[in-house]
Amino acid sequence: MRERVQRVGGFMAGMVIPNIGAFIAWGLITAFFIPTGWIPNENLAKLVGPMIVYLLPILIGFTGGSLIYGHRGGVVGAVATVGIIVGSDIPQFLGAMIVGPLGGWLTKKVDGVLQPMTPSGFEMLINNFSAGILAGILALLGRVAIGPVILAGNNLFAAGVQALITSRLIPLADIPIEVAKVLFLNNAINHGILAPLGVQASAQAGKAIHFLLETNPGPGLGLLLSYWWVGKGNFKQSAPGAILIHFFGGIHEIYFPYVLAHPIMIVAMWAGGIAADIVFVITGAGLVATPSPGSIFAEMAMTPRGGYFGVLAGILVGAVVSFLVGSSILKAYPVREQT
Repeated sequence: MRERVQRVGGFMAGMVIPNIGAFIAWGLITAFFIPTGWIPNENLAKLVGPMIVYLLPILIGFTGGSLIYGHRGGVVGAVATVGIIVGSDIPQFLGAMIVGPLGGWLTKKVDGVLQPMTPSGFEMLINNFSAGILAGILALLGRVAIGPVILAGNNLFAAGVQALITSRLIPLADIPIEVAKVLFLNNAINHGILAPLGVQASAQAGKAIHFLLETNPGPGLGLLLSYWWVGKGNFKQSAPGAILIHFFGGIHEIYFPYVLAHPIMIVAMWAGGIAADIVFVITGAGLVATPSPGSIFAEMAMTPRGGYFGVLAGILVGAVVSFLVGSSILKAYPVREQT
Protein backbone atom coordinates (compact mmCIF):
# COMPACT_ATOMS: atom_id res chain seq x y z
CA MET A 1 0.00 0.00 0.00
CA ARG A 2 2.75 2.43 0.95
CA GLU A 3 4.66 1.68 -2.26
CA ARG A 4 1.52 2.21 -4.33
CA VAL A 5 0.84 5.58 -2.66
CA GLN A 6 4.41 6.65 -3.34
CA ARG A 7 4.18 5.60 -7.02
CA VAL A 8 0.97 7.55 -7.53
CA GLY A 9 2.38 10.51 -5.67
CA GLY A 10 5.59 10.32 -7.68
CA PHE A 11 3.73 10.39 -10.99
CA MET A 12 1.51 13.29 -9.94
CA ALA A 13 4.56 15.12 -8.62
CA GLY A 14 6.18 14.56 -12.01
CA MET A 15 3.30 16.45 -13.62
CA VAL A 16 3.38 19.33 -11.15
CA ILE A 17 6.98 19.89 -10.04
CA PRO A 18 8.39 20.91 -13.46
CA ASN A 19 5.72 23.61 -13.64
CA ILE A 20 6.08 25.11 -10.16
CA GLY A 21 7.90 28.11 -11.64
CA ALA A 22 4.84 28.90 -13.77
CA PHE A 23 2.59 28.69 -10.72
CA ILE A 24 4.86 31.05 -8.80
CA ALA A 25 4.93 33.49 -11.75
CA TRP A 26 1.12 33.44 -11.84
CA GLY A 27 0.95 33.87 -8.06
CA LEU A 28 3.24 36.90 -8.09
CA ILE A 29 1.35 38.56 -10.93
CA THR A 30 -1.93 37.92 -9.15
CA ALA A 31 -0.70 39.12 -5.76
CA PHE A 32 0.66 42.35 -7.20
CA PHE A 33 -1.76 43.45 -9.89
CA ILE A 34 -5.34 42.30 -9.20
CA PRO A 35 -7.67 45.07 -7.94
CA THR A 36 -7.14 44.01 -4.31
CA GLY A 37 -3.41 43.33 -4.80
CA TRP A 38 -0.32 45.15 -3.58
CA ILE A 39 -0.03 47.49 -6.59
CA PRO A 40 -3.27 47.17 -8.59
CA ASN A 41 -2.89 47.54 -12.34
CA GLU A 42 -5.87 46.84 -14.58
CA ASN A 43 -3.77 46.27 -17.70
CA LEU A 44 -1.29 43.85 -16.15
CA ALA A 45 -4.02 42.06 -14.22
CA LYS A 46 -5.40 40.86 -17.57
CA LEU A 47 -2.65 38.21 -17.48
CA VAL A 48 -4.18 36.49 -14.46
CA GLY A 49 -7.23 34.88 -16.06
CA PRO A 50 -5.61 33.42 -19.21
CA MET A 51 -2.70 32.04 -17.19
CA ILE A 52 -4.82 30.07 -14.73
CA VAL A 53 -7.49 29.04 -17.24
CA TYR A 54 -5.25 28.13 -20.19
CA LEU A 55 -1.50 28.21 -19.52
CA LEU A 56 -1.24 26.24 -16.28
CA PRO A 57 -3.65 23.39 -17.17
CA ILE A 58 -2.07 23.04 -20.63
CA LEU A 59 1.38 22.82 -19.05
CA ILE A 60 0.08 20.11 -16.70
CA GLY A 61 -1.52 18.23 -19.60
CA PHE A 62 1.62 18.44 -21.73
CA THR A 63 3.83 17.29 -18.88
CA GLY A 64 1.52 14.38 -18.05
CA GLY A 65 1.51 13.21 -21.67
CA SER A 66 5.28 13.58 -22.01
CA LEU A 67 5.87 11.48 -18.89
CA ILE A 68 4.07 8.62 -20.61
CA TYR A 69 5.38 8.97 -24.15
CA GLY A 70 7.83 11.81 -24.63
CA HIS A 71 7.21 14.98 -26.59
CA ARG A 72 4.59 13.49 -28.93
CA GLY A 73 2.60 12.22 -25.99
CA GLY A 74 2.87 15.68 -24.44
CA VAL A 75 1.55 17.36 -27.57
CA VAL A 76 -1.49 15.07 -27.71
CA GLY A 77 -2.05 15.58 -23.98
CA ALA A 78 -1.91 19.37 -24.38
CA VAL A 79 -4.43 19.38 -27.24
CA ALA A 80 -6.74 17.10 -25.28
CA THR A 81 -6.49 19.50 -22.33
CA VAL A 82 -7.69 22.39 -24.50
CA GLY A 83 -10.79 20.35 -25.26
CA ILE A 84 -11.84 20.26 -21.62
CA ILE A 85 -10.86 23.90 -21.00
CA VAL A 86 -13.01 25.40 -23.74
CA GLY A 87 -16.50 26.15 -22.54
CA SER A 88 -15.70 25.55 -18.87
CA ASP A 89 -15.99 28.32 -16.31
CA ILE A 90 -13.56 26.73 -13.85
CA PRO A 91 -9.80 25.99 -14.16
CA GLN A 92 -9.50 22.41 -15.40
CA PHE A 93 -6.48 21.17 -13.45
CA LEU A 94 -8.08 17.86 -12.53
CA GLY A 95 -9.12 17.34 -16.14
CA ALA A 96 -5.58 18.11 -17.31
CA MET A 97 -4.16 15.53 -14.91
CA ILE A 98 -6.54 12.97 -16.43
CA VAL A 99 -6.45 13.65 -20.16
CA GLY A 100 -2.76 14.57 -20.33
CA PRO A 101 -1.46 11.11 -19.36
CA LEU A 102 -4.38 9.53 -21.25
CA GLY A 103 -3.26 11.29 -24.42
CA GLY A 104 0.30 10.08 -23.97
CA TRP A 105 -0.81 6.51 -23.28
CA LEU A 106 -3.10 6.37 -26.32
CA THR A 107 -0.38 7.82 -28.55
CA LYS A 108 1.95 5.09 -27.40
CA LYS A 109 -0.64 2.41 -28.13
CA VAL A 110 -1.47 3.84 -31.58
CA ASP A 111 2.22 3.99 -32.49
CA GLY A 112 2.62 0.41 -31.38
CA VAL A 113 0.03 -0.63 -33.96
CA LEU A 114 0.94 1.70 -36.85
CA GLN A 115 4.73 1.89 -36.76
CA PRO A 116 5.39 -1.78 -37.66
CA MET A 117 3.14 -1.35 -40.71
CA THR A 118 4.52 2.02 -41.84
CA PRO A 119 6.47 1.90 -45.15
CA SER A 120 9.99 3.29 -45.09
CA GLY A 121 10.01 7.01 -45.82
CA PHE A 122 6.49 7.59 -44.57
CA GLU A 123 7.30 7.60 -40.85
CA MET A 124 7.00 11.36 -40.33
CA LEU A 125 3.77 11.60 -42.31
CA ILE A 126 2.11 8.73 -40.44
CA ASN A 127 3.37 9.89 -37.05
CA ASN A 128 2.13 13.47 -37.52
CA PHE A 129 -1.26 12.52 -38.90
CA SER A 130 -1.91 9.80 -36.32
CA ALA A 131 -1.02 12.16 -33.47
CA GLY A 132 -3.10 14.96 -34.98
CA ILE A 133 -6.16 12.79 -35.52
CA LEU A 134 -5.92 11.28 -32.04
CA ALA A 135 -5.41 14.69 -30.43
CA GLY A 136 -8.41 16.10 -32.28
CA ILE A 137 -10.64 13.21 -31.22
CA LEU A 138 -9.57 13.57 -27.58
CA ALA A 139 -10.16 17.33 -27.68
CA LEU A 140 -13.68 16.77 -29.01
CA LEU A 141 -14.39 14.10 -26.39
CA GLY A 142 -13.04 16.37 -23.70
CA ARG A 143 -15.31 19.17 -24.84
CA VAL A 144 -18.52 17.13 -24.91
CA ALA A 145 -17.88 14.45 -22.26
CA ILE A 146 -15.01 14.88 -19.79
CA GLY A 147 -15.43 18.61 -19.15
CA PRO A 148 -19.12 18.37 -18.20
CA VAL A 149 -18.38 15.48 -15.84
CA ILE A 150 -15.85 17.59 -13.94
CA LEU A 151 -18.31 20.49 -13.82
CA ALA A 152 -20.86 18.09 -12.33
CA GLY A 153 -18.28 17.17 -9.70
CA ASN A 154 -17.93 20.86 -8.87
CA ASN A 155 -21.68 21.11 -8.30
CA LEU A 156 -21.51 18.01 -6.09
CA PHE A 157 -18.83 19.58 -3.89
CA ALA A 158 -20.88 22.75 -3.66
CA ALA A 159 -24.00 20.84 -2.61
CA GLY A 160 -22.02 18.94 0.03
CA VAL A 161 -20.64 22.14 1.54
CA GLN A 162 -24.06 23.76 1.70
CA ALA A 163 -25.67 20.66 3.25
CA LEU A 164 -23.05 20.44 6.02
CA ILE A 165 -23.33 24.13 6.86
CA THR A 166 -27.13 23.98 6.87
CA SER A 167 -26.89 21.00 9.26
CA ARG A 168 -24.66 23.09 11.58
CA LEU A 169 -21.72 20.74 11.00
CA ILE A 170 -19.44 23.62 10.08
CA PRO A 171 -16.07 21.99 10.91
CA LEU A 172 -16.92 18.97 8.73
CA ALA A 173 -17.61 21.31 5.82
CA ASP A 174 -13.84 21.66 5.59
CA ILE A 175 -13.61 18.20 4.02
CA PRO A 176 -15.32 19.08 0.72
CA ILE A 177 -14.00 22.66 0.88
CA GLU A 178 -10.36 21.58 0.95
CA VAL A 179 -10.86 19.03 -1.85
CA ALA A 180 -12.60 21.66 -3.96
CA LYS A 181 -9.86 24.19 -3.22
CA VAL A 182 -6.95 22.06 -4.39
CA LEU A 183 -8.89 21.34 -7.58
CA PHE A 184 -8.97 25.13 -8.11
CA LEU A 185 -12.70 25.34 -7.42
CA ASN A 186 -12.10 27.67 -4.47
CA ASN A 187 -13.75 30.72 -6.01
CA ALA A 188 -16.85 28.74 -6.95
CA ILE A 189 -17.20 27.49 -3.37
CA ASN A 190 -16.35 30.81 -1.71
CA HIS A 191 -18.26 33.27 -3.85
CA GLY A 192 -21.00 30.90 -4.94
CA ILE A 193 -21.96 29.45 -1.54
CA LEU A 194 -20.07 30.76 1.46
CA ALA A 195 -20.22 34.48 0.65
CA PRO A 196 -24.03 34.62 0.14
CA LEU A 197 -24.58 32.64 3.37
CA GLY A 198 -22.12 34.91 5.14
CA VAL A 199 -23.85 38.07 3.97
CA GLN A 200 -27.13 36.84 5.45
CA ALA A 201 -25.53 35.90 8.77
CA SER A 202 -23.48 39.11 8.93
CA ALA A 203 -26.58 41.24 8.37
CA GLN A 204 -28.07 39.76 11.56
CA ALA A 205 -25.02 39.33 13.80
CA GLY A 206 -22.53 41.81 12.39
CA LYS A 207 -20.09 39.03 11.52
CA ALA A 208 -20.12 35.55 9.99
CA ILE A 209 -17.94 32.46 10.32
CA HIS A 210 -18.70 31.63 6.67
CA PHE A 211 -16.17 34.23 5.54
CA LEU A 212 -13.41 32.30 7.36
CA LEU A 213 -14.05 28.78 6.12
CA GLU A 214 -12.37 29.01 2.71
CA THR A 215 -10.16 32.08 3.19
CA ASN A 216 -8.30 30.95 6.33
CA PRO A 217 -4.58 31.04 5.40
CA GLY A 218 -3.50 28.98 8.42
CA PRO A 219 -3.75 25.39 7.08
CA GLY A 220 -2.03 26.32 3.82
CA LEU A 221 0.76 28.00 5.77
CA GLY A 222 1.27 24.87 7.87
CA LEU A 223 1.37 22.70 4.75
CA LEU A 224 4.03 24.84 3.09
CA LEU A 225 6.05 25.00 6.31
CA SER A 226 6.03 21.19 6.48
CA TYR A 227 7.45 21.01 2.94
CA TRP A 228 10.08 23.57 3.86
CA TRP A 229 10.96 21.74 7.09
CA VAL A 230 11.00 18.06 6.06
CA GLY A 231 10.39 18.08 2.31
CA LYS A 232 12.97 17.44 -0.37
CA GLY A 233 13.96 18.68 -3.78
CA ASN A 234 12.11 21.38 -5.69
CA PHE A 235 9.19 21.57 -3.30
CA LYS A 236 11.46 22.24 -0.32
CA GLN A 237 13.35 24.90 -2.25
CA SER A 238 10.25 26.65 -3.57
CA ALA A 239 8.23 26.52 -0.33
CA PRO A 240 9.62 29.77 1.21
CA GLY A 241 8.59 31.82 -1.82
CA ALA A 242 5.21 30.10 -1.88
CA ILE A 243 4.71 31.00 1.79
CA LEU A 244 5.17 34.70 1.05
CA ILE A 245 2.71 34.57 -1.86
CA HIS A 246 0.16 32.53 0.10
CA PHE A 247 0.20 34.00 3.60
CA PHE A 248 1.07 37.62 2.90
CA GLY A 249 -0.19 37.89 -0.67
CA GLY A 250 -3.36 35.91 -0.06
CA ILE A 251 -3.02 33.76 -3.19
CA HIS A 252 -3.99 30.37 -1.80
CA GLU A 253 -3.75 28.73 -5.22
CA ILE A 254 0.03 28.69 -4.86
CA TYR A 255 -0.13 25.77 -2.38
CA PHE A 256 -2.62 23.68 -4.37
CA PRO A 257 0.09 22.04 -6.54
CA TYR A 258 1.85 20.90 -3.37
CA VAL A 259 -1.24 18.82 -2.55
CA LEU A 260 -1.94 17.70 -6.12
CA ALA A 261 1.63 16.41 -6.39
CA HIS A 262 1.23 14.36 -3.20
CA PRO A 263 -2.51 13.74 -2.72
CA ILE A 264 -2.17 12.19 0.73
CA MET A 265 -1.28 15.69 1.98
CA ILE A 266 -4.98 16.55 1.77
CA VAL A 267 -5.16 14.85 5.18
CA ALA A 268 -2.97 17.62 6.61
CA MET A 269 -5.28 20.23 5.11
CA TRP A 270 -8.34 18.50 6.56
CA ALA A 271 -6.74 18.28 10.00
CA GLY A 272 -5.69 21.93 10.01
CA GLY A 273 -8.95 23.18 8.58
CA ILE A 274 -11.20 21.21 10.93
CA ALA A 275 -9.08 22.22 13.95
CA ALA A 276 -9.25 25.88 12.93
CA ASP A 277 -13.01 25.74 12.35
CA ILE A 278 -13.55 24.19 15.79
CA VAL A 279 -11.65 27.12 17.31
CA PHE A 280 -13.71 29.57 15.26
CA VAL A 281 -16.94 27.96 16.48
CA ILE A 282 -15.85 27.84 20.15
CA THR A 283 -14.66 31.47 20.19
CA GLY A 284 -17.53 32.78 18.08
CA ALA A 285 -15.11 34.14 15.51
CA GLY A 286 -16.29 35.74 12.30
CA LEU A 287 -15.55 38.40 9.72
CA VAL A 288 -17.68 41.27 8.49
CA ALA A 289 -17.09 40.47 4.80
CA THR A 290 -15.10 38.18 2.53
CA PRO A 291 -11.35 38.99 2.69
CA SER A 292 -9.98 39.32 -0.83
CA PRO A 293 -7.39 38.08 -1.40
CA GLY A 294 -7.20 35.77 1.62
CA SER A 295 -4.01 37.16 3.15
CA ILE A 296 -3.38 37.65 6.85
CA PHE A 297 -3.70 41.41 6.26
CA ALA A 298 -7.12 41.06 4.61
CA GLU A 299 -8.27 38.73 7.38
CA MET A 300 -7.35 41.33 9.98
CA ALA A 301 -8.96 44.12 8.00
CA MET A 302 -12.28 42.21 7.87
CA THR A 303 -12.22 41.29 11.58
CA PRO A 304 -14.73 43.22 13.71
CA ARG A 305 -13.51 45.20 16.69
CA GLY A 306 -12.90 42.87 19.63
CA GLY A 307 -12.87 39.76 17.46
CA TYR A 308 -9.15 39.42 16.79
CA PHE A 309 -8.45 36.72 19.36
CA GLY A 310 -10.79 34.14 17.87
CA VAL A 311 -9.69 34.80 14.29
CA LEU A 312 -5.96 34.75 15.09
CA ALA A 313 -6.34 31.69 17.34
CA GLY A 314 -8.07 29.74 14.57
CA ILE A 315 -5.45 30.72 12.00
CA LEU A 316 -2.63 29.76 14.38
CA VAL A 317 -4.18 26.43 15.38
CA GLY A 318 -4.88 25.59 11.74
CA ALA A 319 -1.26 26.30 10.81
CA VAL A 320 0.20 24.29 13.70
CA VAL A 321 -2.02 21.24 13.18
CA SER A 322 -1.49 21.24 9.42
CA PHE A 323 2.27 21.55 9.93
CA LEU A 324 2.44 18.68 12.42
CA VAL A 325 0.28 16.33 10.36
CA GLY A 326 1.96 17.35 7.08
CA SER A 327 5.44 16.82 8.51
CA SER A 328 4.47 13.38 9.79
CA ILE A 329 3.08 12.41 6.39
CA LEU A 330 6.16 13.62 4.53
CA LYS A 331 8.39 11.61 6.84
CA ALA A 332 6.33 8.44 6.32
CA TYR A 333 5.50 9.03 2.63
CA PRO A 334 8.11 11.37 1.13
CA VAL A 335 7.41 12.86 -2.28
CA ARG A 336 9.05 10.77 -4.97
CA GLU A 337 10.16 13.09 -7.76
CA GLN A 338 10.39 11.52 -11.21
CA THR A 339 13.48 12.26 -13.22
